[in-house]
Amino acid sequence: MTTESLPRTPAELGLPDAPVEAGPADPAGHHVRAKLDREIRALLAYEPGTRSGADPEDLHQMRVALRRMRSVLKLSGGLVGDGAEPVRAELGWLGQSLGEVRDYDVLIGHLREVIADFEVRDQAAGRRLVSRFVTERAAAKRRLTQALTSARYSTLLREVSLLTRSSAEVPDQPHDLVDGLAKPHRKLAKAVRALPADPPDDDLHALRIHGKKLRYAAELAQTSAKKKRAKRIKALIKATRDFQTVLGDHQDAVIAAERMRAVVATADGEVGFVAGRIAERELARRTEA
Repeated sequence: MTTESLPRTPAELGLPDAPVEAGPADPAGHHVRAKLDREIRALLAYEPGTRSGADPEDLHQMRVALRRMRSVLKLSGGLVGDGAEPVRAELGWLGQSLGEVRDYDVLIGHLREVIADFEVRDQAAGRRLVSRFVTERAAAKRRLTQALTSARYSTLLREVSLLTRSSAEVPDQPHDLVDGLAKPHRKLAKAVRALPADPPDDDLHALRIHGKKLRYAAELAQTSAKKKRAKRIKALIKATRDFQTVLGDHQDAVIAAERMRAVVATADGEVGFVAGRIAERELARRTEA
């Protein structure tokens, strides 16, 4: 499939000219459809920049839109019909390709900042180190481009757009999106209580995922809440965002240290030396985070 035949705009997906709006008086299913409508528009808006690679932020924001859709469908997909779970699985397929490139963007950007502070004599080796990951990123980017020009991606876009227009409502099953925050909140609280005094990196990463799920659920619920509850949910969103930032810095340091250790095992002396220095620095950053 060529890029010319892919749906490129909301109109080509059959979406209305203006984004779907939802307020406190609307049923929960309408809020889910409105959220999917907003995020599929965001995904389309950031896709050209993601393919061009001019600004890594485009890929990041495209990935965020996708993850929000996955979270909405996980929490409340039943409100828009039986097709929600297959669509969520396909969003996961695309998310893997986006995530692979995003991880390289974060790593490469951070390495360049670190190496810029090194002594001049070590910077040439530092640049060779970065070039290894630039080459790997290019391969990941080619795989992403193939995904974004595939019939599978086109089908996924159309299936999401169909969910935004679904008229399905679940009878006899009241669904309050604000009350629905209780479940992800309990899971996060339980995970926090289970942490040992010196938690393993994997536990902290899992904790970050719990926080992200709560944040996305809160973003969905906020539009359905009346003024006082909406204000409290806004504060919750900010708290979970700050929480994710701290744990995200920790996870970035963990990943960087692991990648540097792998380089040390295979690189020449100068590059290996620089990688070792960075690994030590990242382990210290992990502890500080």
